Amino acid sequence: MGTAVTVDAHHHVWDLSVRDQEWLTGPELAPLRRDFTVADLAQEARSAGVDRTVLVQTVTVAEETPEFLALAAGHELIAGVVGWTDLTRPDIAEELARLRALPGGRYLKGVRHQVQGEPDPEWLLRPDVRRGLSAVAEAGLAYDLVVREHQLPACVKAAERHDGLTFVLDHLGKPPVASGRSEPWATAVRALAALPHTVCKLSGLVTEADWRSWTTAGLRPYAEVALDAFGPHRSMFGSDWPVCTLAATYRQVLDTAQELTAHLTRDERAEVFAGTATRVYGL
Repeated sequence: MGTAVTVDAHHHVWDLSVRDQEWLTGPELAPLRRDFTVADLAQEARSAGVDRTVLVQTVTVAEETPEFLALAAGHELIAGVVGWTDLTRPDIAEELARLRALPGGRYLKGVRHQVQGEPDPEWLLRPDVRRGLSAVAEAGLAYDLVVREHQLPACVKAAERHDGLTFVLDHLGKPPVASGRSEPWATAVRALAALPHTVCKLSGLVTEADWRSWTTAGLRPYAEVALDAFGPHRSMFGSDWPVCTLAATYRQVLDTAQELTAHLTRDERAEVFAGTATRVYGL
């Protein structure tokens, strides 16, 4: 390919002896009901040519973020953490400062909440949430959006109201790959991308497709919408490991992302696979 892949901007780890992952329910997720450690990831990432990563929150538990910051401090591979804290707490600014003062606190680069699980499609527009988003912006952190297609219009409104905050759209907003349709997802993604302080992650696509029969060609229309809308300088690669292992190996996900960006120039691919994440998260 000629592209030196260096940054995986989206992965997780968990230790079930420390904390149950309550979202791992049902037989289809059974392969994920075990520990996935930084050591496991390091073996996969290094063999694939990835030398820096961003560790992303998994559960809405206050203890997880300090644990992740400590992991980042202890492992050369992890260059940044997107953690969780309750955006609606009245002392959100003080809490963000407290997290940054912890061991490894310098690795806190962004905040995320499981908006995809909120019943209110306009959760991001609630006054208490907006106050929290303002605090995230003031702290100089990014805000990762993990949302479903029907929540994208609220993401656009939130980004319009917080032009000082970088919004990072995880997994391209979970497009309806398995169904083969593109609307209204594509229109909403283009509306979000029209705002210059938004970024997307080329991640999570294999698990939005049919896990057993997905193809690169089937993912391509969705990747092309996002790459055209955001441009390479506002797009970043993420593996979504270990969730991706439901449908593909780490290496397959990386190879697929390289295929989906093969039409870009060398400099543009360098943005997708390193430059954007390094800049957005201050790695």
